Amino acid sequence: MNMGQSIAIKGELSGAEDLTLEGQLEGKINLSQNVLTVGKSARINAEVIAKAVVVLGQLVGNVTVNEKFELCSGGSMQGNVKAPRIAVADGAVFNEKVEMPGGKAAAEPMPAPKLQAVAV
Repeated sequence: MNMGQSIAIKGELSGAEDLTLEGQLEGKINLSQNVLTVGKSARINAEVIAKAVVVLGQLVGNVTVNEKFELCSGGSMQGNVKAPRIAVADGAVFNEKVEMPGGKAAAEPMPAPKLQAVAV
C-alpha cells in the first residue's frame, strides 16, 4: 500500500501489509509483521515497530525492527534503532543510537561519508 505526498496523519497507524509512506506522519506506526518504506518525500516523526524499515526520506523517532533497518543514500534518521541487522549507505544522515540484540554494545552514531562525483 502507498500513502501519497499530500497525506498527513497524526495518530496511530497499524496494518497487516507492507506500506510505503510519502507524506507526513506524527505518532506511532505498528507493522510488526511487515515492511515500512519511508519514501523520499516522507517526513515521519514516530515510534516505529516493523519487520523491516527502509528509509529514503526523513525519519525521527525510536525504531524497533525484527529483521533489518536500512538507511539509504539521501535518507536521514534521528533517534534510536533496535535491530539485528543495520545497513547505512553513503550519503545517508545517521544520527542515532544503535542497539543490535545479540551484540556486545551499542554503536555510537557517525555521519556517513559524503561522496563527490568527479568528471573524467
